[in-house]
Amino acid sequence: MSARTARIGLLSTGAVLVGEALWLVAELPAAALVSDVGALLVAGWAALACLGAARRHPTTLRRFWLLLAATMALAALGRAVWTVDRLLGGDLPHTPLVGAIFIAGILTGTGALLCSLAAPRTAVGRARTVLDGVIVGLALVPIGWVVVVRDVAAADLADPVRTLGLLFPMLDLMQLTILVAVARPAWRPMTVIGASLTLRAVADTGYVSLAVRGDYFSGHPIDLCWPLSYLLVGLATRYPPPPECDHGDEAESPLPPWWRVALPYLPVGGAIVAVVLARQPTGQTPHLVFFGMMALLAALALRQGLAANENLRLVVRLRRLAYADQLTGLPNRLMFNRKLRAALRDRRPVAVLLLDLDGFKQVNDRFGHATGDSLLTGVADRMRTAVDGDGTIARLGGDEFAVLVDGDGPVSPERLAERLLAALEPVDDDGDLGLHPSASIGIAEYGPQHASHTDLLRDADIAMYAAKAAGKSAYRTCTPALRESAVTRAELIADLRRAVDEGQLHLEFQPIVDLATGAVRSAEALVRWRHPRLGLLSPARFLPLAEETGLIVPIDRWVIHEACRAAATWRDRRTEATVAVNIAAAHLRRPDLIATVTAATASAGLAPRALTLELTESALIDGSEAVLDRLRQLRELGIRISIDDFGTGYSALSYLHRIPATELKIDRSFVARLDTDARAYATVEMVTRLAGAFELSVVAEGVETERQHAAVAAIGCVHGQGYRYGRPAGLAQLHTALTRP
Repeated sequence: MSARTARIGLLSTGAVLVGEALWLVAELPAAALVSDVGALLVAGWAALACLGAARRHPTTLRRFWLLLAATMALAALGRAVWTVDRLLGGDLPHTPLVGAIFIAGILTGTGALLCSLAAPRTAVGRARTVLDGVIVGLALVPIGWVVVVRDVAAADLADPVRTLGLLFPMLDLMQLTILVAVARPAWRPMTVIGASLTLRAVADTGYVSLAVRGDYFSGHPIDLCWPLSYLLVGLATRYPPPPECDHGDEAESPLPPWWRVALPYLPVGGAIVAVVLARQPTGQTPHLVFFGMMALLAALALRQGLAANENLRLVVRLRRLAYADQLTGLPNRLMFNRKLRAALRDRRPVAVLLLDLDGFKQVNDRFGHATGDSLLTGVADRMRTAVDGDGTIARLGGDEFAVLVDGDGPVSPERLAERLLAALEPVDDDGDLGLHPSASIGIAEYGPQHASHTDLLRDADIAMYAAKAAGKSAYRTCTPALRESAVTRAELIADLRRAVDEGQLHLEFQPIVDLATGAVRSAEALVRWRHPRLGLLSPARFLPLAEETGLIVPIDRWVIHEACRAAATWRDRRTEATVAVNIAAAHLRRPDLIATVTAATASAGLAPRALTLELTESALIDGSEAVLDRLRQLRELGIRISIDDFGTGYSALSYLHRIPATELKIDRSFVARLDTDARAYATVEMVTRLAGAFELSVVAEGVETERQHAAVAAIGCVHGQGYRYGRPAGLAQLHTALTRP
């Protein structure tokens, strides 16, 4: 129905109620007929309003409104049958047909409540909710007997209308309890319908109280309560559906408050007291109270049985959640460890395959976590197909998977690893974005050297890292040599953590000269490690470990401070000479880089323009806007920015426009081939011209021979660095080089 028609219907219904109220209060003739006709009209209007709401609202609410429409239609039908029977034969025509229509309305109304948004979705949950209502309703029987019927004469109680009328408010209270259990506070219609049920419960209780005492008559003012309750149902249809109703099934239901959980049990105590008070002088309990209590006990027993069943189902679900990976459905780390420990306890020959995806972090960073999750589920499906029952697959977390293989099985661990690698190779129908996962696999077979499952997993991890070092998309089996290498590596990492604090690091400086004059114009600070046991270690030995473990940041910080202090000592010998420091990509991404650099120059008393930060090409390309903004701030402070190893990364002219660089360092691999490779000569010449176009200075790295020196000078490089001009040495040797003409 249209909004205009709905407003007209509401106003007409309101006018009918107002007229009925005035008629009944004034006790005008034919009050009973006016009461019946008014209730019939309001119930009919409410049924039409619910049908209109069913058409307007989403499918998730359609059944709710349709069942409410049926409830209102049955109320109108019951009132019509009541009116006809009363006009034909009696004052209170409690016929079986009227009772059946009333019960049918209770059933459809209860069904509507069980179809609301927050109602349970399982049959067990619905049964539990209905039982909650039944328990509360049955508890009302002995309470109602004591409050309403106790003082009524025994002869009057022989009339079934007077005693069975107690069932009316009992059923009302049952429905009201169900509504409280399934109501969603944020959705206003349920509140209005709750008010309607409350009003109907008050009306039925008042009706029973008056009827058992013989004080009720058709057209009594209490008759206004029923059409008012129908009016409230009609008013509930005017509220819009909640915005999340289209996916309400997916939303996580909040925990109910404690009183809602305790609601079905609260009236039971009152019912027990009422049974004691209801006992007759002969010591007997009235039949209705007795059978009501028996039914209450049966309902309580059934409710507890359902609760126990639900608890068991919950335990099963929790176990499944505890031992399964929610994304892929595979067993998780906890379940894998349990199976592995059980196998080791039984002394069964087993092997572990540890699989780690190559480059998965870049997928997440570039395409987002949704794409990463899709990739992981695809990998899990491929692994299931590849293993095909020859092992137990698990997802240990992130992009790490494991396979537990029975050593006595038909397939060797190495053969299974080959099948897994083959399954991860790209195929023609791979998904979007061209993402082809590859993996590195480590294999560890159980042996006497493994005291526990953690030792076996550690060996698989060692082998997996060896596979990554071998070029990825490969597998390796853990050997004693690999295990010893891993132990040495772990010890070296532990020693490296102490190296900065214990003063084991020191700097050497390699001069950067003016090719025209040979004068030292700058020096690159290079870190060295005097290991207390292993002696002097080159950067290639420990810097990769520092980058893997995050120790590169404190090492970088130390180098910057020490290099600035060293540069301050030679500024009086050659004021224009600067110092260059390499910065790792991890440090470049840190927001405190600017504070580190400014603190180092300030504490050393060094002008910012005397410091050059050397950054690798790949680190700059992977940099975000925040990194570029950080570099611009450093340039504004006067710090110089040099692009190191230029030409070896994914060079692009576009990023030269964006990066505030002041210098390019031509990689030594091009300089080394100047004597023999015309293409290398052309590359150096092109980079030099490119730098000139961008107003960048050029440093040729790795100049070792006189012919290389002559070539880079002829090309037009201004500065050079390499053994031809001096090897990395201590600060004293650099001071000597600075003082030479």
